[in-house]
Amino acid sequence: MRRISSSMTNNDIQYNMRLQEAKLNKANNKMGSQERIQQLRDDPVAAGHLVRYKSYSTRLQTFEKNAQKIADNYSVTEGYINQSLQIMQRVRELAVTGAHGTYSKEDLRNMSTEVDELLKELIVNANATGPEGTSLFSGTRSNTTAFDIVEGAVPGSSDRLITNVIYNGNVQTANIEIDDGQYLEISHAGNQIFWAENQSLYSMRDATSYIVPEDSTISVDGKEIALTAGDNIYAIISKINDSGAAVKARLDPVSNGIALVTTDSRQMWLEDLKGGNVLNQLGLIKDSSQRPPNNLNDSASVSGGSMFDVVISLRNAMLVGDNEKIGTRILGALDQAVSSLTNTLAESGAKYERAENNLARVSNQILNVNGMIAREGDLDITEAITDLKMLEYVQQATLSTAAKMYRNTLLDYIK
Repeated sequence: MRRISSSMTNNDIQYNMRLQEAKLNKANNKMGSQERIQQLRDDPVAAGHLVRYKSYSTRLQTFEKNAQKIADNYSVTEGYINQSLQIMQRVRELAVTGAHGTYSKEDLRNMSTEVDELLKELIVNANATGPEGTSLFSGTRSNTTAFDIVEGAVPGSSDRLITNVIYNGNVQTANIEIDDGQYLEISHAGNQIFWAENQSLYSMRDATSYIVPEDSTISVDGKEIALTAGDNIYAIISKINDSGAAVKARLDPVSNGIALVTTDSRQMWLEDLKGGNVLNQLGLIKDSSQRPPNNLNDSASVSGGSMFDVVISLRNAMLVGDNEKIGTRILGALDQAVSSLTNTLAESGAKYERAENNLARVSNQILNVNGMIAREGDLDITEAITDLKMLEYVQQATLSTAAKMYRNTLLDYIK
């Protein structure tokens, strides 16, 4: 029930004018922001969908940037790997030529000059940096030079030449998310890409009666393996073989020591972690103060070298004219190196294609999600303009009506 009074008409007019102004202001805000939903109360269901769509769109944009970064990284890396493959193929051609036995020692010495230059170029590729200035082939230690060189005297040459190439990186991998729960590697371990042969490590210590003294953890090829107090050598071998590392273990029947062999061309990477020294006690590595990969025990037997080792051996054999050595072990190691680089190049190309396909798929998903966002939250301009004009017309009509109801002004009271 409303009370009839002289101020009722004025109050009603003021209330409706404020209401019209609020509606007009809301319509102007929608036009200015181009968004249909200004507050959650405008459309609670659509607002809920809109929040989820925008969150998904933000994630997709991150995935798109990640996929583009990975594709760029693999594109650059593939170029250096391909050039290294061409270098190794040229080195093999020289090895085949030198192994014929038809060339004199002086001819082989002349060939060694080209082999030495190819070795330097191979090291340049291995120490390559990407567009961001970080090392491409040092694992996650991307701010360090992947390989260091050691120079010294070589029989047959009066100059100081490269005698060894040491890896400074690690075998850890950095993964980037390209979709919900899906990752791609963006780091590359140089001691895998530039390795020629499967590496073998034989301990000379009898391990048949070895028992793990306390709970400890070892790392084999970057895979952490938990050992329990009381594990014997057969349990250790089983855990290494079941870890997923690219290394297989067995008990050598000759020395009764543990033997480790990589499943492909890569360098052995062994560490004692979390206070244990199991690998050291087994005679595989030095104490834990030594950093891999240069921590292998001096008493252990190691075989299998890098591509640099093979090229250095070829150069040294040419300097002394040993064509028999060139045609046997060195040529076989070069074949393995070329095969390993070819496989690496194929794997890099496959990952590049995957990154490109993921980039295309995510870009298409972004368009679809943006369409969903537009459907739920964007303003229908035609409808909004019509509503705005109607509100403006109503406001003008309200003001006109109020003006007619209160015709008297101060001038009417001037006598």
